[in-house]
Amino acid sequence: MALYLGLDVGTQGVKAVVYDAKAKQIVGRGSQAWGFIQSTVPGRAEQHPKTWIEGTITAAKQALSNVDRSAVKGIGVSGQQHGMVVLDKQGEVLRPAKLWCDTESAGEAAELSQKLGYTVVPSFTLTKLLWLKRNEPDVWPRIAAAMLPHDYMNYWLTGQMATEAGDASGTGLLDVTNRCWDPKLTSLIDDQLINWLPKLIGPDEPVGKVKSDVCGLLGLGPGEVVVSPGSGDNAMSALGAGITRPGEFVVSLGTSATLFGVSDKPILDPTCAICPFCDATGAWLPLICTLNCTKPAEEVTSAFGLTHSEASALAEQEEPGSSGMSFLPYLVGERTPNWPDSTGAIVGLRPGELSLCHLSILYLFVIRSGQSS
Repeated sequence: MALYLGLDVGTQGVKAVVYDAKAKQIVGRGSQAWGFIQSTVPGRAEQHPKTWIEGTITAAKQALSNVDRSAVKGIGVSGQQHGMVVLDKQGEVLRPAKLWCDTESAGEAAELSQKLGYTVVPSFTLTKLLWLKRNEPDVWPRIAAAMLPHDYMNYWLTGQMATEAGDASGTGLLDVTNRCWDPKLTSLIDDQLINWLPKLIGPDEPVGKVKSDVCGLLGLGPGEVVVSPGSGDNAMSALGAGITRPGEFVVSLGTSATLFGVSDKPILDPTCAICPFCDATGAWLPLICTLNCTKPAEEVTSAFGLTHSEASALAEQEEPGSSGMSFLPYLVGERTPNWPDSTGAIVGLRPGELSLCHLSILYLFVIRSGQSS
């Protein structure tokens, strides 16, 4: 019997599944939620990588609790894209990771867009690196490695620093046509940056084997478990959905909302409305993304102490049209369109419309706008 552990290390938490290759079914599941580091700084969205590790251990143990752990032969990691993780020479994290939805680097994104002649959105990792260089001069000289969240989790598992084109294409530093780091792009940030980036491996190359101490934490056989390259969450979603040919598309509604499909050639959109990503198989994955999807709905329910069902029931008591009230849900800025400094707003309020039922309409508005975006 051969079992495989899949880990999805996302923005709001981690999910773990154990797959039985012979039975072709999932035989174990686990999960652990987490949030952002609390901050009042506009546009800031950060997490500490130790949170990912602690949550992953918890979720993996849940998923492995009722299976023969010695039968686990491989691990694959899917990770939130674009996040910036920087390490020192000892491999220690230097600061919290700036996430894909962090828009503090909007100024750097605008500057790089002007220099390059095409739009670079603040989500992309190169803007975060330039922001870090300018804003944290005590950290910058200590950097020995810069990587993405899924790369960092693979590093924790194996001790090896590597990445692959699917996730690397979200950094803004990759030559997506040739699937290699672009020295012209890295030099815009720092001449040393190209030396800090992980080596690129192919979709069928292993990162390495799980370290003995991590095997001990998870109860796995030491030296026996191979870690695949994995990829960013969107590339892995496409792979998991079986989207491997042009003309097939996936709509994914999570913290962000994405629409993507496989292409047999790179799609280079100068507006960056269509992101020029690679997929996890050696092809390309043009993608459209909006930053605000489930988070605005969560804001509505948490503000009034409601469950999703309760919010839906209250909203359905109101007449269609919301009495002219609208919710602009740009709580973390926006990526498509490229409005990183935008904010959320409730407009169209009239006397008597601050009732719980009226405001619960915002919940359905967010859900429906996310489905149609």
